[in-house]
Amino acid sequence: MDLNEIYTELIMEHNQNSHNKRHIEKPDHIEMGHNPSCGDEITLELKFQGDVIEEAAFSGHGCAISQASTSIMIDLIKGKTKTEALKLVETFISMIKKEIQNDEELEALEDAMAFKNISNMPARVKCAVLSWHTLKESINE
Repeated sequence: MDLNEIYTELIMEHNQNSHNKRHIEKPDHIEMGHNPSCGDEITLELKFQGDVIEEAAFSGHGCAISQASTSIMIDLIKGKTKTEALKLVETFISMIKKEIQNDEELEALEDAMAFKNISNMPARVKCAVLSWHTLKESINE
């Protein structure tokens, strides 16, 4: 099985069985994200312990890419500080823009590297980055 097949399976798994698609009891912050070009919508819920993202979850609807990207992002940011999470956002966006090609620089993205070649499908880029932009907005408020 090649790497693209593994990444495709990972995306489908997160889309179909996302353990992060739920609600948090008494979230500290709720941020809505919408992609008007395709109709994807997410609502990101965050709970903080000081500066650390203690819990995160989402609800919404959209394509497999937007839903899987959100779920994978949540797995990455739990337990991270706001600064660390923002760094992950910047790394992910840079990967999508092909500003970072070196896999060593992308290692922090872990499973989110499944979206590395999404820029080859320009119509799907906004789907992949929706949750990441929503997280950035949420943290910066």
